[in-house]
Amino acid sequence: MTTFVDRVELHVAAGSGGHGCASVHREKFKPLGGPDGGNGGRGGDIVLTVDQSVTTLLEYHHSPHRKATNGKPGEGGNRSGKDGQDLVLVVPDGTVVLDKAGNVLADLVGHGTSYVAAQGGRGGLGNAALASARRKAPGFALLGEPGDLQDIVLELKTVADVALVGYPSAGKSSLISVLSAAKPKIADYPFTTLVPNLGVVTAGSTVYTIADVPGLIPGASQGKGLGLEFLRHVERCSVLVHVLDTATLESERDPVSDLDIIEAELKQYGGLDNRPRMVVLNKIDVPDGKDLAEMVRPDLEARGYRVFEVSAVAHLGLRELSFALADLVAKARAAKPKEEATRIVIRPKAVDDAGFSVVREDVGGEPLFRVRGEKPERWVRQTDFNNDEAVGYLADRLNRLGVEDQLMKAGARSGDGVAIGPEDNAVVFDWEPTVTAGAEMLGRRGEDHRFEAQRPAVTRRRDKQAERDEAQQEFDDFDPF
Repeated sequence: MTTFVDRVELHVAAGSGGHGCASVHREKFKPLGGPDGGNGGRGGDIVLTVDQSVTTLLEYHHSPHRKATNGKPGEGGNRSGKDGQDLVLVVPDGTVVLDKAGNVLADLVGHGTSYVAAQGGRGGLGNAALASARRKAPGFALLGEPGDLQDIVLELKTVADVALVGYPSAGKSSLISVLSAAKPKIADYPFTTLVPNLGVVTAGSTVYTIADVPGLIPGASQGKGLGLEFLRHVERCSVLVHVLDTATLESERDPVSDLDIIEAELKQYGGLDNRPRMVVLNKIDVPDGKDLAEMVRPDLEARGYRVFEVSAVAHLGLRELSFALADLVAKARAAKPKEEATRIVIRPKAVDDAGFSVVREDVGGEPLFRVRGEKPERWVRQTDFNNDEAVGYLADRLNRLGVEDQLMKAGARSGDGVAIGPEDNAVVFDWEPTVTAGAEMLGRRGEDHRFEAQRPAVTRRRDKQAERDEAQQEFDDFDPF
């Protein structure tokens, strides 16, 4: 059974916002107390967060579909709906988030680092929030927006200071097991290591991590063996250590040719030319291995490599190797630029930026004017097209934004098609240019004339007061003489 997964495709769906509520307050002796519909709750987000206790993406390999909860709809009595709960997905340190095209969306390094992979939809406004001096009693509310749907790819790149690379069975797993407390699988056959192993090494005052990468063979950068699958785990390492087998039983192999082949694969993979290298000649506890190490060492040193002769089995030369690696790691850490506080970049919109655009298209020989922009598309998603009053409200908003003026400038005529929204799910209607965005037939939208008429008791009281005032006036005007 697979226990280590370092690449998965994840399908995430954020929660949708709750619909707003259209409600009118009613109580005894006050049948029309005004709008009191509450707002809908916000949909939950999908958040990726780094947790250093997690080391694999196996959980998402088995269940790649994840969805956050929706926001609750608003209710009467000015009660807003409950927000949807965010879904937090923990990922290993060093996880890279990509889209389906391979573009990097986020590089999650460091415990607690988070990234919102899918944003929850906004909740719709209730009619209480839509009321104004002109619209005293809206008979509609806004719909909640749907949450984002995303298909993303998660790739794990091991975060380590030192990477051990080399042929299968060169002794990398044995070396990491004696340098650190890691307990990788060790056997005398190729490709014993199927997953990267991490170990922590302490050398003096320096503590660093070391990674054992599955063995490389010729053609690894093109997908042969396990190399291509795990070469990404070398990318973050500061130091590369070539572990060369000096006691190989294969007659056509020798440490120098092994080094040349592995270097060629690293070069073809790319991005690793600037990493400091070190060579470890392993298995010198074998007599032939010791002789071969002494033979090839001058050639390797002439190439500029720092060479160490070690034996993981006999524990020879390990102390010198661990301190030499600590020195390289310390230098690499000191050479890194200091982390600066995240800058907040504010990009104000241009004065003449209307926030939308109108593009003319020809569909079947007929003109179609497509309106693109964040606000118009969001307003369309929030509109209940079964409610004439809500449609009129949308028309007013588009008119105030200047959509109708831009349609006229683009050459739109009465009866031409207008589309708002994405091409696969746009709202299309026949445009009729009017003075008030085609909603005159609705009158003063959102107003209830019952609010303007007095209640019967008030009318009777005023009529009686008028009669008394009239009688008093007649009495004052009466002159008996």
